[in-house]
Amino acid sequence: MSTVAFIALGANLGQPVLQLQHALNLLAKLPNSQLLQQSGFYSSSAIGYTDQPDFINAVARLETSLSAAALLQAMLAIEAECGRQRTFQDAPRTLDLDLLLYGDEQIRQDHLIVPHPRMHQRAFVLRPLTEIAPEVIIPGLGAAKDFLPSVADQALSVLAAE
Repeated sequence: MSTVAFIALGANLGQPVLQLQHALNLLAKLPNSQLLQQSGFYSSSAIGYTDQPDFINAVARLETSLSAAALLQAMLAIEAECGRQRTFQDAPRTLDLDLLLYGDEQIRQDHLIVPHPRMHQRAFVLRPLTEIAPEVIIPGLGAAKDFLPSVADQALSVLAAE
C-alpha cells in the first residue's frame, strides 16, 4: 500500500538551487516511490540563527510504499550524500529535508514527528505546499491554506524558473 508524503527541501550553502534539484532527483529514485510533483523554488530569510545566507526552499509530493521511518532514513541519507553537517540548531546547511506529512497519519516517535510540528508557522513551507496541494489538510490542525494569513508577514519570494 502506498502513501502520499510531502517533503520540505531547503538549502543555503554552496549552490542551493542545484542542490535542491539534485535532492529532487534523488527523491525520485527512492525505491518503491514516485515523485509526483514539486513546487517552485522560493527564497526566504533564515529563522532562528539569522546571520547566514537566505534559503532556497521547495516542497515535493511523493507517493511511496516506504514506511515513514524508512522514508526518514532515506531522507537523512540524501542529506548526508549532499554534504549536510549538523553543527548547531538552525545552522546554515547544504541541504535540509523535512518530512512534513505522511498521508493523514500523526506520528510521535523519538526522531520522527509528523505532521512536522512547526510547518503551519512557516511561510517557506506553507506557500510551496499549498502551491502543489491547495486543499491539503494538516492532521490535527486543519487546512494548510488557512494558516497562510498568519505567516503573511514572513518575507518570501518566488524564484524565476530557469
